[in-house]
Amino acid sequence: MKERSIKLARRIAGNNILAISIGAIYLWFGLLKFFPGASPAEGLAQETVSQLTFQLISPSVSILLLATWEVVVGLFLLINIFRRTILLFAFLHMLCTFTPLFFFPESAFTSVPFNFTLTGQYIAKNVVIIAALFTLYKESGKSYQTSRT
Repeated sequence: MKERSIKLARRIAGNNILAISIGAIYLWFGLLKFFPGASPAEGLAQETVSQLTFQLISPSVSILLLATWEVVVGLFLLINIFRRTILLFAFLHMLCTFTPLFFFPESAFTSVPFNFTLTGQYIAKNVVIIAALFTLYKESGKSYQTSRT
């Protein structure tokens, strides 16, 4: 048991600030979604998942699934396990965050395509997160290759 704790501590200590900060944001935003009304993105997230799933998943279930997804991504980035796989889940999530720009342009823009609403700005900032995820993915490929040789 103690050996497992030491391994986990080393893994976390080997994590970098980029993975920690993205992991913390994912964890924080995901946890908020477990509490109705706590997340400012709750309504938008429910509407988006509803559109993406052709209304097959109810809003109450969709927000729980999204919250779980985000918490898992956050925890795994913080703990520094399954890095390449979890980054793929984060990329998929980030891709989906842009769909409201197309599904609900009236809530994202005051004047399409240049004048963002606060919601649009909330979505657009994800470009920076995607760039950070690419950086982490590239780094994880290098460490994966060196650990195999």
